Amino acid sequence: MSSNENFRAQPPAPLQPRPITIPSAHETTLSNGLKVLVVEDSRLPLVSFRLGLRVGGAFDPPELPGLTDLLAGLLPEGTTSKTSRQIADEVARMGASLNAGANSDYTIVAGSALKQFRDPVLGLMAEIVLQPSFPENEVELAKQNTKESLRQQRAQPSFLATEMVSRVMFGEHPYSIVAPTPESIELVKRDHFVQFHKAKFAPNNSVLIVVGDVNADEILSRVESLFSTWATEQATDANFPAPPVRTKRGTYIVDRPGSAQSNIVIANSGITRTDPDYFPMLLMHTVLGATASSRLFMNLREEKGYTYGAYSNLDARRSAGTFRVTAEVRTPVTGDSLKEFFYELDRIRNEHVSEKEIRDAKSYLTGVFPIRLETQEGLIDQLVQIKMLNLPNNYLETYRDYVQQVTIDDIQRVANKYIRPDKVATIIVGDGSAVLDQITPYSTDIEAYSTAGKRKDLSAGTSSAAVDIAGAWSIDIETPFGQTIPATLTVNRDESGYRASIESEMGQADLGRVQLEDDSVHVSTSLEMDGHSVPIEISAHFAGEHTQGTVKMENSPALSFTGNKTS
Repeated sequence: MSSNENFRAQPPAPLQPRPITIPSAHETTLSNGLKVLVVEDSRLPLVSFRLGLRVGGAFDPPELPGLTDLLAGLLPEGTTSKTSRQIADEVARMGASLNAGANSDYTIVAGSALKQFRDPVLGLMAEIVLQPSFPENEVELAKQNTKESLRQQRAQPSFLATEMVSRVMFGEHPYSIVAPTPESIELVKRDHFVQFHKAKFAPNNSVLIVVGDVNADEILSRVESLFSTWATEQATDANFPAPPVRTKRGTYIVDRPGSAQSNIVIANSGITRTDPDYFPMLLMHTVLGATASSRLFMNLREEKGYTYGAYSNLDARRSAGTFRVTAEVRTPVTGDSLKEFFYELDRIRNEHVSEKEIRDAKSYLTGVFPIRLETQEGLIDQLVQIKMLNLPNNYLETYRDYVQQVTIDDIQRVANKYIRPDKVATIIVGDGSAVLDQITPYSTDIEAYSTAGKRKDLSAGTSSAAVDIAGAWSIDIETPFGQTIPATLTVNRDESGYRASIESEMGQADLGRVQLEDDSVHVSTSLEMDGHSVPIEISAHFAGEHTQGTVKMENSPALSFTGNKTS
């Protein structure tokens, strides 16, 4: 390389950060307590609206989980003067958008449109918020759609992992509930929506944010005329039970027999979004597992080849949080993956991160942050976070300064404070019998559950004690959406051995002669369903008075079952 080419040997030094120019916000409060934030941005002839209400899934009645999310989805589906179709047609005619949704902490009603349709879109927003009618037909449709969505969710290992993590880490705190059940959905009636809307949707618990090509005085006058009749209600109580304090390491298996991979989540208790340790935790998270160049990814994927990706997750919400590391790995390397996870968790605690690592993390965070503010939608979504999670008003202006202030010692301090390998909850969704021996070296306190959340005894699958299987067995077949189908397995014994049959609401089948080998039977036969013969495979293991196994029909995933001898 010639002397003139030496400059190619080193990458150029990064440029100095450009100042972030954020349009000034006009903030006021209406007489009924509704806060209004207006940001004038005339770069494009567009206007975006967000009405944030500080009530989310955490405020659902205990017997009706998912109520807030269902209610939010129903807001655009009918008002006292418009049907769902009329609202949708009006929005489409303007080329606008109008929707609503909820998470655990808050509900958002969102709208956007060209400047010329600003007033009618804002009028529609006010109408669906103040005058929803919750039509019976739309309520029933929403319930059916939710049950179908739940069925699809429960077939996904990632959902089962999230469900178990939330259950273990949050305990009695409402964050522990991530989805309703089919039974709770059936309990929901139109009156529940009417009453909950009246009690919880209040102006003094809400913020309306407007960003776009508007004049602040004009839009405030329009907001006043639309929302001033919204009646003030009692403030929403957010006095939730504290999450449990973990005192030891524990492992929780969600058993999916035959699964080709294990979904691993290792979780510690975390922080709230306004915790002073948020920025040191953010830097630590970025070094450990936030990106495809972080330690976890480089170890478990690039070096070991155990997974397509390994990451960390900083889940900091309004009243509680967790810190997690996650990966989906091949079943045979579940134990090896746990070894690498715990190695990296110990390393981030016991070794200072390098100057290069903290410099790269800061460069990434401060570099990507302005990109989030470049669009109107990006800016308004950041303002929603500020108002709904009680962040300081100057959060956007000071974000990069707070990132730059974090030191290497800060990262090690929070790593030691919040990453506690001796107290983690390890959740594994996968084939319990195939991973049990692999995970025992990392935790002797192991609990196993079915995909429906019921306790299981994995040791029953490895017992070799002799058992007499003759008799009637009451079994529960688990469906992908959390329900169980009761069935009866009948086994008769004669001089030639065992003969079995099975009967349930799905149909009935004569299993014929069955051979007991190592306390297990495996049968391929046909099930009579609605006059049709459907190929079916049944595998069952027996231990004492207990049985468990799988039922697999043609072109369908295997369904697990557990049961007990009744006679």
